[in-house]
Amino acid sequence: MAESHGGAKGPAGGTSSHTEAEGGARPFPPFQTNTFASQLVSLAIAFVALYLIVSRIALPRVGGVIDARQKRIEGNLAAAQKFKDESDAELKAYEAELASARSRAQVISAETREKLSAQSDAERKTLEERLSRKLADAEKTIAATRASAMSNVRGIAADAAANIIQRLAGIEPDPKSVETAVNASLKG
Repeated sequence: MAESHGGAKGPAGGTSSHTEAEGGARPFPPFQTNTFASQLVSLAIAFVALYLIVSRIALPRVGGVIDARQKRIEGNLAAAQKFKDESDAELKAYEAELASARSRAQVISAETREKLSAQSDAERKTLEERLSRKLADAEKTIAATRASAMSNVRGIAADAAANIIQRLAGIEPDPKSVETAVNASLKG
């Protein structure tokens, strides 16, 4: 009698269960000894097919992805190193230019300081010469004024001495003797 799955048996059979088997319980199919060899062959074929699929299709794709990723990582690292080297070179160039600018600034500062110092020295010397000329002129003027004043002092002193003698003695003194006495008194 044939086994039917899912269908109800006719009224003559009397059973409606699809789990019921003829002749009693049958063992689990993978454990049946009469199908064991064919199962091993099927397993070997499935393993070889799976191996071929994985080794020919999946692994090359995964390997390609890994290689591409590794190349991209190495490319990125190389680019990063290149940029780092370029930035280091730019930094060194910047520092060299900055040092050069500082040294030029110091040279310009020293030159400007020397120019200003020379200018101030020249102006000071010019001013000192002008002041020394004015001082010499002033000393000449003072000497001339002193000489003029001294000559006037002699005359005034002689006149004052003559007037004093005239008042005290009541006589008019000799102008030469008054002048000689005044000269002797002024000299010393």
